[in-house]
Amino acid sequence: MSAISPASQAHDGLPAPRRYLAVGLLLLTLVLVVLDGAIANVALPSIATSLAADASRTVWVVSSYQLAVLIALLPCGALGEIHGPRRVFLLGVALFTAASAACAFAGTLPALVAARFVQGLGAGAIMALAVMNLRFAVPQRLLGTIIGFNAMTIAISSAAGPAVAGAILSVASWPWLFAVNIPLGLIVLVCGRVLGPVQGIRRPVNAKALLANTLMFVLFLTGADLIATAPAAGVILIGGSVACLVALLRLERDSSAPIVPMDLLAEPAFRVAVIASVTCFTGQMLSYVALPFYLQHTLHMTPVLTGLYMIPSPAATAIVAPISGRLAERVKTAWLCSGGGALLAVGLLIAGLCPPDPRGIAFLAGTILAGAGFGLFQTPNNRILLLSAPKARSGAAGAMQGTARLLGQTFGAVCMSIIFATSPLSSAPAIALVLAGICAAISSFVSFSRARYETVG
Repeated sequence: MSAISPASQAHDGLPAPRRYLAVGLLLLTLVLVVLDGAIANVALPSIATSLAADASRTVWVVSSYQLAVLIALLPCGALGEIHGPRRVFLLGVALFTAASAACAFAGTLPALVAARFVQGLGAGAIMALAVMNLRFAVPQRLLGTIIGFNAMTIAISSAAGPAVAGAILSVASWPWLFAVNIPLGLIVLVCGRVLGPVQGIRRPVNAKALLANTLMFVLFLTGADLIATAPAAGVILIGGSVACLVALLRLERDSSAPIVPMDLLAEPAFRVAVIASVTCFTGQMLSYVALPFYLQHTLHMTPVLTGLYMIPSPAATAIVAPISGRLAERVKTAWLCSGGGALLAVGLLIAGLCPPDPRGIAFLAGTILAGAGFGLFQTPNNRILLLSAPKARSGAAGAMQGTARLLGQTFGAVCMSIIFATSPLSSAPAIALVLAGICAAISSFVSFSRARYETVG
């Protein structure tokens, strides 16, 4: 099966300098999506005050975006393979940009939540198909390096999100957090033709499968949100999500390119990389939530000092990620991912188990080591997820990559909620860091098991 026209297959990437313009454009859109996922958290108090809304309800400004991204990822990957990755990607950019304008002009909390949901749908298309467009823009020999820059861009954007939000809020009101997306989105749309025109293959879209996919993630995230406060209801909803997954697989059992890419998951290298990604991002999210609490409630640091102590870890990720991308061309990615997961585990365990030090020396050493380990893991794992799938299934591979990341982060948030509900605040952060280290160690072990399926290069 191939979704690629013969003309498209004849060329290994776009010619220079067009390929560099295409890569820059794709990285710009990823910056927009990642920043928008990070900046809204900082603005929630301002939004609650401005819109006269209950603070607890403003959480849906974040949750609706995450839910929409999860709903959109797998279907948009499939639609990109059917209609061409550039077309669906640019539709996602247009939707994201229009929804950003709606967010900026929203006068009520329900209107803002609805606009954020639409924005998340556009972000899902961008995340699913950026990697497919990237794969067709870049020659095979440069793919590992470019994926390294891709990981570095995401790491820097994640780290910069709170600082960017704080800088904007210091001089303007919260709607400007979303308004800044508009000119950048328009630039991407105007320059979008620089991306390679890859033709898709026409095949029918199963409407029942799309509905099952949507219900699956709605029930899963709603159940995950309730699991700490109403365990029975949360378990029932998550059980309903599993039932939807079973129904989805049955609906698409005869499909050659299903929404849930079972054809790709049947390949051991791809399947192991997905499992490793879920477990690694579970640990990453646990640590991401636990670290500020550890600094403020265990080490008794001020919010400003907490922010400064949080910078070295993502900075280490940003430095190591592109280096890891180059190493992946010469060393088995299974070894790199296993080593990265091990470093992440050791670093988190140092931060969680070492006696509290007012100066935070052990904390800094542990989090820098963890950040470097995450960078060493992320880039080669993303690389194998892309390269173990045929080009024709790059949309599904990119969508699965994003889905694995968000599922892992959701599992981490659920675990953190349970820890907070069952442990005193004085000990909860350390418990979470130890559990995060265990998740990273599992990811390391799972990644190492992939070595027998893999060759270097």
